[in-house]
Amino acid sequence: MRCDDATKENYVDAVIDEIKTLRRCKEFVKAHFSADTLYLGGGTPSVLTGEQIARIVSTAKECFSIPDTGEITVECNPGSDIEELIPHFKECGVNRISLGMQSAVDEERKALGRGADRNRIRQVIELLKSNGITNISLDIMLGIPHQTAESLTDTLDFIAECDVPHVSAYMLKIEEGTFFDKHKERYTFPDEDEVCDLYTQCVDYLTSKGFCHYEISNLARTGYESRHNTKYWRLDGYLGIGPSAHSFIGGKRFYFDNSLEDFINGAPPLFDTMGGDRDEYIMLRLRLKDGLSIDELVTKYGDGSADDIIKKAPHLKEQGLVNYDNNSISLTEKGFLLSNSVIIELLGE
Repeated sequence: MRCDDATKENYVDAVIDEIKTLRRCKEFVKAHFSADTLYLGGGTPSVLTGEQIARIVSTAKECFSIPDTGEITVECNPGSDIEELIPHFKECGVNRISLGMQSAVDEERKALGRGADRNRIRQVIELLKSNGITNISLDIMLGIPHQTAESLTDTLDFIAECDVPHVSAYMLKIEEGTFFDKHKERYTFPDEDEVCDLYTQCVDYLTSKGFCHYEISNLARTGYESRHNTKYWRLDGYLGIGPSAHSFIGGKRFYFDNSLEDFINGAPPLFDTMGGDRDEYIMLRLRLKDGLSIDELVTKYGDGSADDIIKKAPHLKEQGLVNYDNNSISLTEKGFLLSNSVIIELLGE
């Protein structure tokens, strides 16, 4: 579906209509849900105008009584017209910006199809700060074409110079059928061991600058952890509106199909299976640095729910993969790198 100005306006109208009416789940949502964070992302909201974004934010704040102390985040592409967006952000109360930088090295950004250069990224950060938006997160990618330890140091030095309080660091995963999958021969990618080294380098550098590694892919200065995303990892309730948006409320999941046209035309959300079982809770909590409380697990899921963890944690502790003290378990830095296999072992028979 073509994303022209008319389509964008129709999309905004559909989002606002869904926020206002919650016409398919209104009573259910009201019974289980209140909001103190709002996140516009999972795409590139900055393709919309500032006025359109402000309409969505203002409607959500009104309908869900989001307090002035709430965290309101908008994901932005540094190449967007930030100058036009900022006055509207300030007016409607946006107080956190996540910038899709990916790399501060122009060659690497170009390989990712990113238009804005290093100078533009710096300009955007300074512009946000000068307008009172200091809660800024930068996304970086690890394992991208041409990336080396030296080029990552350049990116990390740039982050330190810009003095932002939050960084999300993701390992590039090449999915089948994507551009990089089809054109792998054109690029030089770090191998798996090198990507792990880049991850360790990133974490070590940022923690040396005062960041806390509070979640597998996220580091922040104290007080700047993403309040919104932490709700996902703690298995709190959340409501998503828009194509492909998922919700988890009252132990139930529902989602919208990925068709923009269907969403604009009022297609209802689809109900999925029940969510929030024990294994999912453990998996998500172990993404966080503070990990999992054994007592909370037993309280939430009953006697016996922690037996396999109690049985296997000492062995994993000996391997340096977890911290374990009989009442809590969390992944070490080494465990973060091997999180999938560690969690599978914990949950396996």
